[in-house]
Formats: sequence, C-alpha cells, structure tokens
Amino acid sequence: MTCQLYLITPPAFDPQAFRAAFIEALDGGDVACVQLRLKAADGGLADRKIVRKAAEILMPEAQSRDVAFLINDDAELAAELGADGVHVGQDDMSCKQVRTIVGKDAIVGVTCHNSRHLAMEAAEDGADYVAFGAFYPTATKTPKTQAEPEILEIWSSMTTVPCVAIGGITLGNAPTLIEAGADFLAVVAGVWDHPEGPGRAVAEFNALMAS
Repeated sequence: MTCQLYLITPPAFDPQAFRAAFIEALDGGDVACVQLRLKAADGGLADRKIVRKAAEILMPEAQSRDVAFLINDDAELAAELGADGVHVGQDDMSCKQVRTIVGKDAIVGVTCHNSRHLAMEAAEDGADYVAFGAFYPTATKTPKTQAEPEILEIWSSMTTVPCVAIGGITLGNAPTLIEAGADFLAVVAGVWDHPEGPGRAVAEFNALMAS
C-alpha cells in the first residue's frame, strides 16, 4: 500500500474564508481523508456550534471528492452530521463506546502516542487505524510524547491495521516516515502554511509518496 495523505485542519479558522484553501488542497492531488480538528483558545475542544458550522461548509467538499471526513473527539456530533468517522484520543471515550455511537461502517481512529501497547489495545477494540506521534516538533499542539520512526517499522511488520504518523511532518522529513512504513501522513502546517499554497503542498506530498 502506498502511503497516503491525511489532512488535518488548522486549530482555528473562519469556515467561509477557509473554504477556498480547503478546496485548493483537495484538488491538489490525492487526499485519503480530512480530520476536522478545531480547538478553543485554551486548547480544549471548540464549541460544538463552531464545529458543526465548519463541518456543514467543508464536509460536502470532501465527500463529493470521495475524501473521508472525520470529526475529532466528538462521536455524537460525527454521527449527527453523517461524517465518515471520528478520531479519538486516549482521554476520550473508548473505541468500543465510540463504535456503538457511530456504527460499524464508520471509520474510528485512535491516538496511541508512542505506545505499541496502546495501539494493540485499540486494534483489538476494533480501531480502523492507530496514530503514532509526535515524530517532530510541532507548533499545532503540545505533544504528550515523542515517537521514533522505528515504531512504524515494528507496527507494519506485525499487523495489518494501518498506522498514521503525526507531528511536525514536512516535505523535508516525510521520507523517513514513508520508508519506515507509515500508511498515512497526518499533516497540518506542512500543507496549510506552504509558501506556494496548499494545492502545491498536496501535489508535492503526492509526488514524494509516489517516489
């Protein structure tokens, strides 16, 4: 399986103003999925009304292009909106609880930091993918753990459950993670802050993954 791009939205934005950049990114090349991850000023979850409004504007653009649209942390809202799935952290409800809310066909991903043990538990609980990180310094959020590329090699050699690499990923450091066996690269600033725009960033990530 070729590594694919997993886009995560910036932590705060005006949905109407952001829509053009979002479309540009999706039209820049292959994007496997998008995670809507909005945060409040204090770093907690954004108000549900804000997340709902953003999803109503952005989700149709993703789904019309066959790009899966996931909601961060909020299984109930993901189910209510008809999102393709949800991503949860270790401090959120369990994967099994999430599954009862979003249904058997939805995508459920779980943050596993730098722990194969947590990843095995998530996989046994029915997670569709596990996410390891942070691999590199990131300004998007304060990472709880530092992960090494070796965890991707070990994980991909022992299981078929896909793994997502996250944390400070750029075009410069991505090759190490691709070679280590990441199935998906979760990127935030590496796409949205690209000097030539998000469409160009997506195209360049696609070229990197294809090579």
